[in-house]
Amino acid sequence: MSSLFDLTGRRALITGSSQGIGYALARGLSEAGAEIVLNGRDAEKLTDAAETLRADGATVHELAFDATDHAAVRAAVDRFEAETGAIDILINNAGMQHRSTLEDFPADAFERLLQTNVASVFHVGQAVARHMIGRGAGKIINIASVQTALARPGIAPYTATKGAVANLTKGMATDWARHGLQCNAIAPGYFETPLNAALVADPEFTNWLEKRTPAGRWGKVEELVGAAVFLSGPSSSFVNGHTLFVDGGITASL
Repeated sequence: MSSLFDLTGRRALITGSSQGIGYALARGLSEAGAEIVLNGRDAEKLTDAAETLRADGATVHELAFDATDHAAVRAAVDRFEAETGAIDILINNAGMQHRSTLEDFPADAFERLLQTNVASVFHVGQAVARHMIGRGAGKIINIASVQTALARPGIAPYTATKGAVANLTKGMATDWARHGLQCNAIAPGYFETPLNAALVADPEFTNWLEKRTPAGRWGKVEELVGAAVFLSGPSSSFVNGHTLFVDGGITASL
């Protein structure tokens, strides 16, 4: 049974993995046996994260590129595949947030959200899938959000982008399942991350969240690892186009 969750011999690229959810998933997949490819735009932060993982025994590569730049993504992925080897698992985790009332939401911030949260999933997904298709196998996991299913004030464009991620995931599965790829999404609820630092520091919001969430608390990033390992390994060989909510029950309860 343990072989269903064993990632030994697999190589995983995680975008936006120098901190937060991406870093936690990189550590978790490494502990499950995978070789890790960290990605981010800040090469110095990437090196710091890689060194920390290596100190714990992980095999780690650093691949700095801007996930919103189609040409840069394609060049970086193609070069890595040619010089280092196959990317067996892709986790599209790069993302950003911007909070503002919808009537005052800046147009440039809306465009940045589209590029970072949606276009990057297309750019990196396509670049990696081209190689996976040739091998007849691959795992793609896109990081969606509780906002894939729910909205709250001040983040309407973010909500739109995460809804798009879930539908793009379905499209990837529809096009690529016949080539041996499994394409799924993980939708985290409210987790303590740098992206949510302002909310974590707000006692009023935390009080609301604890009452609104059946589990009664913020999530811990390590609690996303099990879902990621499941969707990365043999255990999910017939799971495709699915969005797995890891949210303490918030989408199940009124």
